[in-house]
Parts: sequence; structure tokens; C-alpha cells
Amino acid sequence: MGRKKNPEQTIEQIIAVSSQLFVEKGYEQTSIQDILDALDLSKGGLYHHFKSKEEILEAVMHKRAQYVIDRLYTIIQNTEAENAKEKLKKILYQLGTDSKTHELDSVLTSQMINPYFVVDGLQASMKQDAPIISRLIEEGIKDGSLQTTQPTYCAEVFLILLNYWANPALFGRNHLETKERMKYLQFVTKQLGLDIIDDDFIDTLLGAYT
Repeated sequence: MGRKKNPEQTIEQIIAVSSQLFVEKGYEQTSIQDILDALDLSKGGLYHHFKSKEEILEAVMHKRAQYVIDRLYTIIQNTEAENAKEKLKKILYQLGTDSKTHELDSVLTSQMINPYFVVDGLQASMKQDAPIISRLIEEGIKDGSLQTTQPTYCAEVFLILLNYWANPALFGRNHLETKERMKYLQFVTKQLGLDIIDDDFIDTLLGAYT
């Protein structure tokens, strides 16, 4: 990698290559030397931008979070439905079938012992994703397709349960255990008046997790 390359471009390449290595080899099994070899970069060139492998992982996870939020906005803008409930179901289905959204789940699993990454991801979900889902729930309340209250709290609880509690990548659960939790999440959301999880979505998400 040439020394005169744009710093932002170098950072993007480090993040992209590291992300691929983390997915292919696992975070713990990927060494700084692996990253240097893949980039043909000197240690000084790497440490000029990132002080450690953990700092690289942080950048990778932030990049992934930005991708998810950008993807969510794109799906919302391009999804049409008869009401907000059906729109939310279509949005969830498209996110659930997006392989890039789930490709770093295995990396996140290896970091369950690091509370920083768990809390950071949770905060990002509450600050970025929840307000978007909340607005869609408000639309559903207005058009009569959803019968729930406190759309903000409802969106936050829904995302916590879906992205964390029911996510097998975070707890090493098998297919059956995950399906049982997804079915219970389906039951809970119905009780909340947020009936947006159907059997097709559960099957789709289980397929994405395997």
C-alpha cells in the first residue's frame, strides 16, 4: 500500500480487510500480522490510524451499525404497503434476509465477554434504530393497523428482545432454542399490540442465523 494514499481511503481499507478476516478466521484468531499481510502495510502505517486490534474492531462494528441504519432508511423509502403494520412486516423481512446485516454476528459473539461492545451496540440501537421504528408504530396507531401505546417504549423493548434476547449468536443457542424464543417474542409483541411477527418471518430469520 503506497504511503501517499489518502488517509481516509487507508482507514476504509483497514476496516474492510479486517472485517473480512474477522468473519473468516474469527476475531481472536486474527492477528495484527494477518491484517498487515493482507494489506501489505507496515506496522507504523497501521498504528498511525489504529492503536490496537480492539480499536480496529470498534471501527468495524461502527461501520456495520452505520450500514444497518443506512439500509433501514433505504428499505423504508422503497417499501410500499397498505398500512404501517404491513410496512413494518416487510421492512423486518428485508432486514432479516440481508446477509450483510448478519455477517458480523459471529464476531460479536466472541466479544460477549467485553461489556463495552455489548453496551455500545445496545446504545446505538436505542439511539438510532428505535426512533425510526417508533415513528412507524405511530403511523400504525394513526391508521388503525396497530393497537399499542407508548410507541417509543414499545420500539425499544421490541428491538432489545429481537436483537439481543432472541439472537442466538450472542448466547450460542441452537436452532430449537432460538425458535422457541422467537415464538415467545411473537406472543409478547401481540400482547403489546405490535402484531408484526408472523411465522414466515420467524422461519426467515432462523434461516439467516444458520
